[in-house]
Order: sequence, then C-alpha cells, then structure tokens
Amino acid sequence: MKIWKRIIPLVLALGLMSCAIAQTHDSSDVPRFRSGSDKAWMPNGNNPNPVVKVVRDVRESVVQIKVEAKVTVQNFRNPFFDDDFFRYFFPQQPRETQRPVTSMGSGFIYEYNPQTREAFIMTNNHVVEKGKEGTITVTLADKVNYTATVVGLDPNTDVAVIKITLKEGEKITLAPLGDSANLEIGDWAIAIGNPFGDVGLDRTVTLGVISAIGRSNLNFGTNSPIYQDYIQTDAAINPGNSGGPLLNIDGEVIGINSAITSTSGGNIGIGFAIPINLAKRVVEDLVENGKVTRAYIGISPQEITADLMEAFNLSEVSGVLVAKVEADSPAHNAGLSVGDVILEFNGEKVPNVSKFRIAVATSKIGTKVPVKVIRGSETKTLYIQLKGFPEDGDQEAKEPTAEDTVAGISVEARDSAYAQRNNIKADKGVVVSTIESNSPASRAGIQVGYIILKVGNTEIDSPEEFDTAINREISKMKKDGKNTILLYVQDRNKTEQFVVLKFNF
Repeated sequence: MKIWKRIIPLVLALGLMSCAIAQTHDSSDVPRFRSGSDKAWMPNGNNPNPVVKVVRDVRESVVQIKVEAKVTVQNFRNPFFDDDFFRYFFPQQPRETQRPVTSMGSGFIYEYNPQTREAFIMTNNHVVEKGKEGTITVTLADKVNYTATVVGLDPNTDVAVIKITLKEGEKITLAPLGDSANLEIGDWAIAIGNPFGDVGLDRTVTLGVISAIGRSNLNFGTNSPIYQDYIQTDAAINPGNSGGPLLNIDGEVIGINSAITSTSGGNIGIGFAIPINLAKRVVEDLVENGKVTRAYIGISPQEITADLMEAFNLSEVSGVLVAKVEADSPAHNAGLSVGDVILEFNGEKVPNVSKFRIAVATSKIGTKVPVKVIRGSETKTLYIQLKGFPEDGDQEAKEPTAEDTVAGISVEARDSAYAQRNNIKADKGVVVSTIESNSPASRAGIQVGYIILKVGNTEIDSPEEFDTAINREISKMKKDGKNTILLYVQDRNKTEQFVVLKFNF
C-alpha cells in the first residue's frame, strides 16, 4: 500500500535534521544575505567533484530542531467495561489528558542580523507548529544549543521561520537561496539532513536528480498544504529530513524537503520539496508581519480537460477556465467573465489551477496585474486590482453570532469563496472556517475544513440554518441542565462521524 507522509517521525521522539550552504563567517561581520551567483566553481585537479565543494560549504549551516510540547488527547473510557448490553446504551465517554510529545527536525540558517545577532532559520510548519506552546531547541553544527522563538507559521504552504539570538563570537554559515524557477528535470539535486532522528546520522548527504516539477494535489492527510507546487527528487529523503534544504550543483537552496511517498515508511526514491521561490515569498511576509497575507481576485477556477479544450476551441489542454465570478470582486470589476480561459497571470503562464492559485496568492495586494484571457475567438488582456482575503480585513467578513462564539466555531456556505479557495467540496452541510482555541469545538477535535452535516437531529445546509440550530440546541441544553451538544460531521478525508461539544457552564 502506498503511504503519503510528512517526513517527520513521530514516536515519543521525532527525528529530523537539515542543512544548507555557505561559507563560515564570524557572526560579527556576516552579511545580511548571501547569493550563490558569485560563487561559481570550476573543476580542478585538487577538487574534481563539484558535490564535494557544495557539501564543504553547506554542512555548517545545518541546524537540528527539537520541539518539546504537550498535546491534548481524548481517551475513551466505558463505565461498564466490557458489558455489551450496557456499552450499547451507554457509549464511551471521552476523557481529556495531556501527553508530552518530542519531535526533531531540520532547518537552515538563511539570514543574519549583525546588529541584533539574530539568526533566521527556515524550516517546515509541521516541524515547529507545536513549539508555540512548548520549547524549541536549535543545535548548531558545533553542538551549541539555543532556545528558538517562532517568527511565523504558514500551514497553507508548510513553511515556517524561527530565530535564535547568537552568543557574541559564535561562528555561523548562511545558506544562499537559489532560483527554483529555472529548474529542469534531470538537474542534479543534493539533500542533506538527519535521517531517522537523533541516531547519530546527522548531516547525511544524498545525491539524485530533479525527477519532476510542479507536483500538486498530493494528500498528506487532514493538514495537507493548500498551495502545492512540489519539486520531486530521487535524492534519498527519509523520516528525519523535514525542513532540510534541497540544493543544486552550485550549492544554492532550491527547495525545503517536506514529504515522501513510500510503501514502507522509508525512502523509495520519491521525495518532495517546497520550491524556494514559493518559500521566499512566504518567508518575507512571516518576517515582516508574523503571518501571510494573500491576494485574491474572486473567481472559481476550473481545470481544462480534453473535452473542455474541444468545447472552447482551445489549441491545448492548458489554462484555467473561469467557472464563477463573485459580485463586486476584483475580477468582476476588471471585466472577467464566466467562460473566459486564463492563460497568463501577471506575466506568468498558468497551465493549471494549482499554478494559478499560487500565482494569485503570491502577488502583492494593492497592485494592478495583467491577466491574459481567451474569450471566444479573441485574446484579451485585462487588468485586475488585487485585494486581500476578507479574513485579512480588507473586505467585510461574516461576523460570528453569539452562539458561534460560545461554541468556538464559525462556518461558511459550501459554495462560498472560502470553500473554493481551499478546495473544499461537499454536497451538503456547511464548512468550518475558524475554530477558537480551547473552545468546545476545539476540545472535540473539530478542525477547519470539516463539514457540519447535523446539529442535534437537524440537518444543516446553510450558515443561517447552522446559526438557528446551534442557538436552539444551546437554549435547550441550558434549559435541561445539560452541557453537551451532538454534531454529525465529515472530516477532510470524507469520513463521517459524531462528535460531542462539551460546554463548561
């Protein structure tokens, strides 16, 4: 059976590690950025192997990341033990407990501020996301440990930035960031990391090629990144490599190792890395704002198929079909229409929906961008003034009701812009858009992206119906002196289940 998985081994200790590239510098005079373009290498008799040169420059920028935190888990305990009769009428009751979890991952130092002595480290969101409530320890190549803080997390791309403050005189290396836009299938790829965790295999170097580019629609479970444009490589990547760099033959970071597909849990030559160009745009926002603000234009994009190509008289199966245009959206105001086929966005070709979404999301809010479309037999260029998502405060968003706030949950219609942007599809119910921490919904394990099908015994098919039903159930619950409400939901894997909201009244 094929297993798609993030490459972070999760037992009581998770193992990962990483590396990058650069020259050794004293922290007192390290430049803020390094570029690999001034680092051309020519073969010579003393060093005929370019991989050796890359490794010599890279290894000292590798850091090990250890996260220690506590997670809340629900244990189900039946008060009548194994009695089938009582178990049928009295289902198991959840009991919350906290369990310590330790994970280990990788990261690479890519930027240094000599005034503050802060070193910035790029890694995966799934490596450090629990560190906001716990402790993150970074170990440099010289085995010196530092406590790190989270600069910003972006689960939508699985990119994160953490930072450490170096001791005076600490020697570090910086990883020069390359250009993933110029990759070609067959280019050399070098991965350096800490396979299988903290077992003495730190800074292992593996060599391969770029096997494919632009991989998307990969399913890594309920927390799969929304924006996917993965580099595929056969350079050996194993559990323990998450957050480490993928390098080109010039010693530049071209990707962040993130996931593998495997039939055994180990490497079978299919690994995935986040393109560094996508990561750089995300990191810029994380460092400046602590979060990522993304542009949107207000359409529902659809893939071009062979049948649609013929129906729209297109010359190839490429582009994005506009299936819906939101009223008063940037796309609507620019004149974009249902049936238009988008070929280019802001000068970049968009052969499919995944590329289109990334092109829009990584564009600057407030800018006016050209969009090349086919309309009928004509090719037009429209100019769209980009705005931010309503969640970012640039447009009015749905205000949660008092009952939503009490339950800690907000919902959107299944055909809403939110559902479309996040590729959430459902035939009925409403989409969970936000969950408040330590709320009844959070404690019940409900996650953003779930579909709520029923509140109590009432089927739900709109946010208004949800508001009415949750209000009614809360009133009934208080009147009856109880503290629970039953929901019927569908998770991101399309699994339907009952969950209990427990209120602390």
